[in-house]
Amino acid sequence: MSTATIRLGWAQRRLAPVLKVVLATLFRWLYRVEVRGLEHYRAAGDRAIVVVNHVSLIDAPLLASFLPGRPSLAVVEAMEQCRWLRPWLLLVDAFRIDPNSPLAMISVVRALKRGGRCVMFPEGRVSVTGALMKVYDGPAVVAARSRSPIVPVWIEGTEASPFSLSRGLVPTRWFPRVTITIGPARRIELPRGVVGRRRRQLAGEKLYDLMTEAAFEAHNLDRTLFEAILDTRARYGGARLVFEDMERKPISYNRLVVAAMVLGPRLARVAPPGAAVGVLMPNAVGTAVVFTALQAAGRVPAMLNFTVGPTQAAQACRAANLTVVITARRFITVAKLEALTEALSGVAEILYLEDVRASLTIFERLAGLWRARHARSWHQQHRGDPGAGAVILFTSGSENLPKGVVLSHRNLIANCRQLRARVDFSPSDILFNALPVFHSFGLTGGLALPLLSGFKAFLYPSPLHYRAVPEAVYACGATMMFGTDTFLHAYGRVAHPYDFRSVRYIFSGAEKLREETRRVWADRFGVRVLEGYGATETGPVLAVNTPMFAIPGAVGRLLPGIRYRLEPVDGIPEGGRLLVSGPNIMAGYLKTDGSGGIEPPPDGWHDTGDIATVDEHGFVRIVGRLKRFAKVAGEMVSLGAAEALVLSLWPEYRHAVVAAPDPRKGEHLVLVTEHKGAERTALVEQAHRQGVSELLVPRTVMVVEEIPIFGTGKADYVRIQAMVAERRAGRRAA
Repeated sequence: MSTATIRLGWAQRRLAPVLKVVLATLFRWLYRVEVRGLEHYRAAGDRAIVVVNHVSLIDAPLLASFLPGRPSLAVVEAMEQCRWLRPWLLLVDAFRIDPNSPLAMISVVRALKRGGRCVMFPEGRVSVTGALMKVYDGPAVVAARSRSPIVPVWIEGTEASPFSLSRGLVPTRWFPRVTITIGPARRIELPRGVVGRRRRQLAGEKLYDLMTEAAFEAHNLDRTLFEAILDTRARYGGARLVFEDMERKPISYNRLVVAAMVLGPRLARVAPPGAAVGVLMPNAVGTAVVFTALQAAGRVPAMLNFTVGPTQAAQACRAANLTVVITARRFITVAKLEALTEALSGVAEILYLEDVRASLTIFERLAGLWRARHARSWHQQHRGDPGAGAVILFTSGSENLPKGVVLSHRNLIANCRQLRARVDFSPSDILFNALPVFHSFGLTGGLALPLLSGFKAFLYPSPLHYRAVPEAVYACGATMMFGTDTFLHAYGRVAHPYDFRSVRYIFSGAEKLREETRRVWADRFGVRVLEGYGATETGPVLAVNTPMFAIPGAVGRLLPGIRYRLEPVDGIPEGGRLLVSGPNIMAGYLKTDGSGGIEPPPDGWHDTGDIATVDEHGFVRIVGRLKRFAKVAGEMVSLGAAEALVLSLWPEYRHAVVAAPDPRKGEHLVLVTEHKGAERTALVEQAHRQGVSELLVPRTVMVVEEIPIFGTGKADYVRIQAMVAERRAGRRAA
């Protein structure tokens, strides 16, 4: 037989209710167990599959002690023979499954149709990473065939116990706090006519999504960012290192909180509660301290872009209604930003950290030490609404004027948790981040994610140091990197093959990942670059390829908690305009009148401005920006597709395609390239080889020494368009 019920004696069954009460009391005392969502378990009905993440050897006893009644527990024969497990079988109706039998799942389906709740661990093993591992499709197939709802359960805390198999990755404590979160019952709906392997694949994907949604929903979003930092410190220990920079003086959670408690009261004097304070600083430990201090004091850091011109920076200050900008003299001198600070001084007061540090008295420092011991209580006096602004960022302005984006505490915490639900980050990881913290990718990924996940981040001041960055990655032993295609392509060309020996994950965003970049990293360094997608307004991450689900050319699957819709666009047959909603969507844009007011997205939906497609497996592909389409001879032509055509022919150079007015065809395409030998005839031949329309071939080729880019690596299309217009005006004048 493929399945069988494990029989218990009469005395054992009579003893079970008493044992359940005793064990539940013991677990509550030792692990302070909190069970959430029992109403969902009861509402699921008499026939349901309960799927649970598996992070320790005591997960089954915990469930047996706290789930009402006598649920069925699916166990394999090897588990049944374990001496430590057999006593817990008194509390459940153990259901033995032979995984080698093809009839096993059929027997489970028949048993479910007779009624009862069956508990299954879809990972099939205890996690050794502390996070969700490979999810098998068996429970989903059973649920679909038996038409039973699935009740997701997420256990958190036992991965830190001595009964975990992820020791060495997660700090171990004898009695960590444990939460069991039960989500609402859901059904696996599969398209009709789908059979065999494809049916199992779709069922497995839906089950994985359900589990990652359970992981996300189990997290408390009703906190401020500083409260979440204190919770992470309590979980992983105050001595854990969290940031390091080129000074090679890493800082721990305890030192970070102490520094924030010393600096926070001083910074609280420069602006009223809830007001914005400008931050003009590079990737460095000092920036992390200022950011944390402002969060503790209930002020909103406005991260200013120091790579833009003085006029744009001053406009950003006015939009955010800034009266103070914090910076450092050493940074201004090294980066040669004297003209920028001079322009900003006409809008806001410039506060130098060196001056603040020098003016701190011994009493302020001692008071900071005392406050650090009562950091949560002190923060409560300055705490704002978790739904209020936590940070102000400014869009790149690659296509129009930059906008001020207000991200709330919930937005940042939610986006970090969404990422952690899909990627197995662990405290043993070291993140290398050279993306500037005035960019949403650099801020959320490089500052907030390490702070809320317990791993260390190495902060490097500039992504433009193409030869120095690989050496720094090698020196710090980084296991993860964030980057854009521009920077990753440059690093791959000059790095030594051994520089990235320790890297296991590289996430690319902000611009389309070129196939050439992907190939170089895979062939030369043995690392798969995982492309993602997002926007400043979305925290920023919306979708990302992961080790579990990845397709080259796609930007991944949408993160848990995000809803989407595609609206058709006239003239564009493929895909639709992508609109998204979720807990990571911004609080709103800053009003342009300088009042500091916010314009929230309509009904919580953000229009990304991108044309996208979503396939049956949930993978998102970006067709192009709606503003990056040209109308050529009555046809809508994607400028991004035209750039892809050029890149396929000359991948080693940087290119940009823009539209220019045309008296006959409405618009025509102009190629701006760094390739001095670029010719239109070669592009026409490439279009014929690929079988694409000649409408994608730019009519004009304009060679430049260097294509202008932002500090984030994205092409500055405003400046590129101005260069093309200037060149055209010069020709007409001649």
